[in-house]
Amino acid sequence: MSLPFVQASAAVPSGPAHPVTDRVRQALAISLRGCDELLPQAEWLAKLAKSEATGVPLRIKLGLDPTAPDLHLGHTVVLNKMRQFQDLGHTVIFLVGDFTSMIGDPSGRNTTRPPLTREQIEANAQTYFAQAKLVLDETKTEVRYNSEWSDPLGARGMIQLASRYTVARMMERNDFHDRFKAGTPISVHEFLYPLMQGYDSVALQSDIELGGTDQKFNLLVGRALQSEYGQEPQCILTMPLLEGLDGVEKMSKSKGNTIAITEAPNDMFAKLLSISDTLMWKYFALLSFRPEAEIAALKREVEGGRNPKEAKVLLAKEITARFHGAAAAEAAELDFDHRARGGVPDQIDAITLGGAPLGIGTVLKQANLAASTGEALRLVDGNGVRVDGAVVGDRGLKLSAGTYVVQVGKRKFARVTLE
Repeated sequence: MSLPFVQASAAVPSGPAHPVTDRVRQALAISLRGCDELLPQAEWLAKLAKSEATGVPLRIKLGLDPTAPDLHLGHTVVLNKMRQFQDLGHTVIFLVGDFTSMIGDPSGRNTTRPPLTREQIEANAQTYFAQAKLVLDETKTEVRYNSEWSDPLGARGMIQLASRYTVARMMERNDFHDRFKAGTPISVHEFLYPLMQGYDSVALQSDIELGGTDQKFNLLVGRALQSEYGQEPQCILTMPLLEGLDGVEKMSKSKGNTIAITEAPNDMFAKLLSISDTLMWKYFALLSFRPEAEIAALKREVEGGRNPKEAKVLLAKEITARFHGAAAAEAAELDFDHRARGGVPDQIDAITLGGAPLGIGTVLKQANLAASTGEALRLVDGNGVRVDGAVVGDRGLKLSAGTYVVQVGKRKFARVTLE
């Protein structure tokens, strides 16, 4: 039985080498910018040269499982690279892993990842490409769902696919090896994930697959399976993982350290300014579209005494403008400066509460400035609450009828009217 959607083909024979022109060298340089590994580089150079000589665009694959409804700046590291390949004239395939999400990617995990339900996947997938096209050129992007070829496999096809890869090779994967050595359970279904991701490459006949450094093993499985099915194996390009706002863990919604690409411009700008002076340079390398020479010159200026905040403002404005426009980025900078001087933002939530007079803890909770009355009172104890610009030092404060500007920390404001 042939696997669905896989065309039988012989491996592409090696022919005369195509010339490596200046355009090909430039394409290689763009491929390498910011990447962690490009393997095998010689094969990728040959693919680029062949594409240049024949005019046939290469097929560039990126798969993302819709595990959460929002994309964040960590996702855009690989999306930016995809956009660069689009600008070089190649075919970009944005693959939504609606099938593989139901298995659960074990990459980098020391426990079994809970699979998502079909309902969760469908809800998240609806928003994925709507957000991805903020980076990608929608008119030059092929959107696919891996359920197209994975669902028709059935039990017989899945067994036949599993016969193409050995347990020994699967156990070479670091997280599987470490969990087995530690006696941590590994479910059999977890072995299916890299197989199905690899089968995606066979179905799409990709020339190169992109992913984070934690995806290297899965990308190599795709390369091996393509050879098994007589296809020219894909190259792989891994991009570094972007640390989140904490500067320690990779950006992840589960870690609460993300900057969503749909974040309000003022919040996006402020969050980017909150990263450390050291981490800023990694953000420049992986997120900025500025020429590398310009970034290097800026770093030398900072090392020579220029205020690092000035460089960070340039980064924050560039990223905010990418998703919200230049005017919104300028306004976000003005808003941030206004707040830094103790001012009140131009636009804050207006809330009306009944039952005056109300205790400050109740006001903060009902105005959604604190999760609970207890948290609100702890904020008061820490001098983190202001009413009309004055620090609240008494947790027993009651506000009578009237309108007040209530502030928590540096960023939370509300105009509260008590009746």
